[in-house]
Amino acid sequence: MEAIEELALKPCTSSLYLRPFRLCYRQNGTKKFWDFMRTHDSVSILIFNTSRQCFVVVKQFRPAVYMCEVERHHPQVFQNQDKESFSHLKDPLPALEGVTYELCAGIVDKPGLSLEEIACGEVLEECGYRVPVTELKRITSYRSGVGVTGSRQTLFYAEVTDQMRTSEGGGQPEEGELIEVVEIPLEDSMKFAYDETLPKTMGVIFSFMWFQNNIAPKLPKK
Repeated sequence: MEAIEELALKPCTSSLYLRPFRLCYRQNGTKKFWDFMRTHDSVSILIFNTSRQCFVVVKQFRPAVYMCEVERHHPQVFQNQDKESFSHLKDPLPALEGVTYELCAGIVDKPGLSLEEIACGEVLEECGYRVPVTELKRITSYRSGVGVTGSRQTLFYAEVTDQMRTSEGGGQPEEGELIEVVEIPLEDSMKFAYDETLPKTMGVIFSFMWFQNNIAPKLPKK
């Protein structure tokens, strides 16, 4: 993971993927306000390589996670912010502070494609495995970011083999993606899920538990 060489923070009111809104409403007679972001729904995929009995996840730098660590170490960087100025941090933290382990995932932003087709495309782009749409298993869907975005994520399960891998994956560099593919051996998966020193999303923990309850009992005994 490359170092963070320069860090500047500036509030913004819009972006390519997020649209901010303020909701005004009345609940039980009390007038309330809530700021939220509209964004795309998404898909995520739990990938299990049956050739080597391991999970395939991705590892990448997340600016929001990084900035939470920056605030813990340098709370002054968020103070006295306004829309016309940047706060510069002369000594940025190592980029590793913002790296998380996640399921292969992607936003739903391709009209005309099914969720399954989008999921298969993400598996190929990020992890390098070509999975037929018919081989995907839908696990469930849920709301993510309920306090900020409220978007829906749909979780799928895919089994792959070494023979199904057609590339190294890593995402699309032209879109700014810098993704590392990581394999988690099945026998180490629950220890990995609960290891707080390894930053990860809730999707990783939940899907590993789902696998233990629904797939692991059906695997051939060693």
